[in-house]
Amino acid sequence: METQIIELEKKYWHGMENHDYETVKKLTGFPCIIAGKNGVQTVNEAKFKKMFESGEGDKIQILNFSDIEAQLVAENTAVIAYLIELGIADNKQKAPMKCACTSTWIKEKNNWICVLHTETELSE
Repeated sequence: METQIIELEKKYWHGMENHDYETVKKLTGFPCIIAGKNGVQTVNEAKFKKMFESGEGDKIQILNFSDIEAQLVAENTAVIAYLIELGIADNKQKAPMKCACTSTWIKEKNNWICVLHTETELSE
């Protein structure tokens, strides 16, 4: 089961990398909670789409996943934590960004969806 959650998390990020809203939307449970450098917020689907589209100019590139820890905490709930290294594809001057991320996934109607995601940019 842990392997499936890891693959779902990677699929989510590849959806972000390819700016594939439909894939990301299918993997998200709304309302979801997001925590990061802009604080903590509960996000409904309309707000999520607006946030997703506002990042259209930022072409992220996934450089690496590492230190992945995933755990099934109940039959329908899993958590994952990992490090991710991201580059901005159009910006050669900016160094890649490394973040520690966590997500909580729940199984609803036989599909896994992410209901909580956190990102913390690591200092260099």
